[in-house]
Amino acid sequence: MRFLRSRLKQVAAVLAAAAAGVAVLAALAATGVLSWEGAVLLAGLGAVGAAVAGNAWLTVRLTRRVSTLDRRIDASARTVSEAIGTDRMEIVKSLDGARNELKRVRAQTLPKVSAEMAKAVNLQGRNDYEQQVAWNELRDFLRPAPFMPSLRGWAASPDVMRLLVRLIDERRPKLVVECGSGASSVWLGYALRRSGGGRLIALEHDERYAELSRQLVRDHGLDDIVEVRHAPLTEWTHPAGGDEPARTQPWYDTTAVEDLHDIGLVFIDGPPEATAAEARYPAVPVLMPRCAPDAVLVLDDAARPDERSISERWVADFPELSARDEAAEKGARVFTRTAL
Repeated sequence: MRFLRSRLKQVAAVLAAAAAGVAVLAALAATGVLSWEGAVLLAGLGAVGAAVAGNAWLTVRLTRRVSTLDRRIDASARTVSEAIGTDRMEIVKSLDGARNELKRVRAQTLPKVSAEMAKAVNLQGRNDYEQQVAWNELRDFLRPAPFMPSLRGWAASPDVMRLLVRLIDERRPKLVVECGSGASSVWLGYALRRSGGGRLIALEHDERYAELSRQLVRDHGLDDIVEVRHAPLTEWTHPAGGDEPARTQPWYDTTAVEDLHDIGLVFIDGPPEATAAEARYPAVPVLMPRCAPDAVLVLDDAARPDERSISERWVADFPELSARDEAAEKGARVFTRTAL
């Protein structure tokens, strides 16, 4: 608006000057100083002169504007060039950093990762081989049915099952208790049948899974040897002793084992780890008073931190227990009683 007002004032001034000039020429012509033709000619010359002057003025203004615009364009171009130059420098620095990191990875990380992968692959390969060997030895020794439930994964691994079968063959226990049930219950049933007698009581906290285990036992014709008992998890209280207060945690309902005596072998493979911290600890305080003097207890998954802690607590809380580790995929620890 300010620019428009300025231009209108300039145009009004020019028009006023032109009108004044025409009025002067008309007065001169009227008084006879100039002829009308001369007055008209002078007016035309004045209009041409004014147009030329206006054009010159506009040219000067345009030239100034162009110069200003040119300077602004130059300044903007320098700014853009500097910005591009800075960005290019940053890009170059980033690329250099990436190249250096890639060199470091090639020189340090890749060899380390490759070595760790090779070690893991070799270890897995040895484990797979050992489990296959143990599986074949179990089948050759027990001569079970052609279609046996698979081991490993959630189930006990073949190597720990081979350890249990060997203990059954050496000790001929009359009563075996298993904390947990499933594929291992069938394999242990075959081991007891081969040893010439004995019973297996498997404790299972999940009622649906207990029925599945019973059906598996029936399918193999082992229900005269193996009994799967549903023992839901209930609160078990560890009595206070020394500086330790009484503590409670979930474990199998102890009424499921009240009729058991002279247990010769205990396989501790439950409750599941997610049940509680050190979920398997109550097995020894609950079952050992019901065990024979020469009973053996086997803890599966002994390589896990929780099970290592449980093992240490058992040995500390029950001085008559001694422990030894057995090589197994998931770790196994065997506990026996020693004379005090």
